[in-house]
Amino acid sequence: MNTSSMVEWNACEEQAGIFKSGDFGGVWRVLDGVVRMDRESGPLRLPVQLALPGDLVGVEALCDMPYQFSASAFTPCRLERVVVRDEAHRQALLRQALLQQQSRSQDMVNLRTGSVAQRMGHLLGLLGLPWQGLKQESVGASDAVRNALPSLLELSEMVDAKRETVCRALAQLLPPRTRRGAASPQLRIAA
Repeated sequence: MNTSSMVEWNACEEQAGIFKSGDFGGVWRVLDGVVRMDRESGPLRLPVQLALPGDLVGVEALCDMPYQFSASAFTPCRLERVVVRDEAHRQALLRQALLQQQSRSQDMVNLRTGSVAQRMGHLLGLLGLPWQGLKQESVGASDAVRNALPSLLELSEMVDAKRETVCRALAQLLPPRTRRGAASPQLRIAA
């Protein structure tokens, strides 16, 4: 990453809006966290893509066009604005965006096909959560993974499944919370 392209950065809390479709703006690079890109249709929003650390968002700005999708923080994230220095730099960013698009499209296919447990496993991997290999005795690690997850509604929208099905899939993937005398806390459910 070329530090001369950094102008500013934005800290975004989970579910905070970054930009809206139809707006004009600049190109952003995700530094930390995951950004959710959505196609908005009235009150509904349909997840189109997740942007991971290192990815560019708002690439339409490279073609002097408005944003096609709305962007929001899927997890707490930080972004930097990318300043296009010259035509060669713009072309390099367009190449990066093209290759990134191919990879992220494959990620969305994996989040939308297969069993819900497979989809959730892929999503946990994209979020960088160390869920594989957690044993029954690693309740603390399992709790840390659960606490790092977006809301159950956000998860279910991303993998195109009902909340109850996502809960069951998470129960298959993560050791249950089994502290004596403690009630099992639920995942955050957002309306």
